[in-house]
Amino acid sequence: MESPIERIKLSQTAKDQLTKLKRSTKIDQWNILCRWAFCRSLAESTTPSPVPIPQDSNVEMSWRVFGGEMADILLLALKQRCHNDGYLTDKETLATQFRLHLHRGIGYLAGDPNIKKIEDLIELAVKN
Repeated sequence: MESPIERIKLSQTAKDQLTKLKRSTKIDQWNILCRWAFCRSLAESTTPSPVPIPQDSNVEMSWRVFGGEMADILLLALKQRCHNDGYLTDKETLATQFRLHLHRGIGYLAGDPNIKKIEDLIELAVKN
């Protein structure tokens, strides 16, 4: 499945938050933490606030690196979420909503005082 998102570049704030998560969870790969964050945001019932997100960090990855073996499933989840929220599923909207969900999810995970190790991420996923 062709992704509407070619490259993903994170904000410096998101990079700093992911660095904190890397230390606490011992998950070394940015893309794996980003998948957790994206799914965390999708689990919220509200839509992310449409705020501008700078692309001012040096963390960048392709959609395939972000999604790995789950890339197509994650893209379908994004399309379904856009549809459920009343948005179009054109390339631009999908890219915008993806960035908003990713950054919101990173903020949620980094700000959760209960996430101190990888098992806490798993517990969070099982709860929801």
